[in-house]
Amino acid sequence: MQGRKDYTEKLFTSFQLSSRVPKENLYRKLRETLDLSFLYKDTKELYGKTGNPSIDPVVFFKLLLTGYLENITSDRKLVEHCSMRMDVLYFLGSSK
Repeated sequence: MQGRKDYTEKLFTSFQLSSRVPKENLYRKLRETLDLSFLYKDTKELYGKTGNPSIDPVVFFKLLLTGYLENITSDRKLVEHCSMRMDVLYFLGSSK
C-alpha cells in the first residue's frame, strides 16, 4: 500500500526568534552594538505631517545596510532575501 504524507501547518505556541539566532552571528552582533536611534531626530523634518505612516527610518537604514553587506542591489530581491533569513529578520525587528 502506498503511503502519503499529509502536510499540515503546525501552530507554534511559543517561538522566540532571538533563541534561533546564534550568539556569534553578524546580524545579532550588529543589533547588540549598533545604535541608530539618532535617525529619528535627524530625519524627522523630512517627513510630512499628513498621509500614511512611512516605513520606520531605522528599519529602512537596516534594510539598506543589509543590502550592502549581502551585495544585493535590487529592492525586490532584498525584501525577498530578508524575509527568508531569520538572522536578518531579527536584526530588522529591533529599533534599539
